[in-house]
Amino acid sequence: MIETSASAEDRLFQALSGVGAGYLVVVTGAGISLASGIPTFRGNDPDAVWSKSVMEMGTRSYFISDPIGSWSWYLSRFDQVLEKQPNPAHTALARMERWQQGRGGEFVLVTQNVDPLHERAGSEALVKVHGSADRARCIKDGCVNAAPSGSVARDTLDLTRFMAEPSREALPRCTVCNGLLRQHVLWFDEYYQEHNDYQWERVMDAAARADVMLFVGTSFAVGVTSLFLESAIKRSVPALSIDPGVDATPHPLVLSLPEKAEELLPGVMARLDNQESSDQSMSIR
Repeated sequence: MIETSASAEDRLFQALSGVGAGYLVVVTGAGISLASGIPTFRGNDPDAVWSKSVMEMGTRSYFISDPIGSWSWYLSRFDQVLEKQPNPAHTALARMERWQQGRGGEFVLVTQNVDPLHERAGSEALVKVHGSADRARCIKDGCVNAAPSGSVARDTLDLTRFMAEPSREALPRCTVCNGLLRQHVLWFDEYYQEHNDYQWERVMDAAARADVMLFVGTSFAVGVTSLFLESAIKRSVPALSIDPGVDATPHPLVLSLPEKAEELLPGVMARLDNQESSDQSMSIR
């Protein structure tokens, strides 16, 4: 039982300790990468992407109508994203994965972010449910570089010509079929099941079986968070949300931890690691 009157660190420590060898699921949103210098999509920070009325650019229909505009916008954003490095919150979640698996439990990190910071921090049990900024894919059906399984690393593309003079002739193209390449991300007018990399079946399984859910830096405004939230409510699963300055959560079941993830998570992981070391020392005696 989590003591709701305890400090944020104590509540998180109790929740993580209590999962034992069960299934620990972490869901992250844009807020976790803010400390790395990446603006959020939703939120109150002045650089929030959606505050600039560009949601229409994140659609397949926009890409089809204006591939030059689509590529130009994503390059201006993703070039900055790919330069960033993980912050202590990302590193702590990678430690959490190893800690949970080390005691015989299950762990998965489902991120709504397309930045590569979780994998750079060392996370391996990772689902990038909205795709990845460091990859692209072909739009032609049936191509090996297209959905449902194909993609190419962005750093293998020669974007020099397009960046120097954006034009249809300079658009990035598939080396297999010469079809146009697009971002390897889930657009607003697409579905989670459209590409295997989104691992939607694994996401649904995690929502159905999680014993503890930890939300970090998410506004609960996207479909995937609704899936986890509904499952937590239905099954009365302990759920906690780390979001600085936000005392309210979308449901009373979700405990609010209004702290900065880059400060809270490393502290909790240090306590958990120390506890494990103490337990091992006692068992040897």
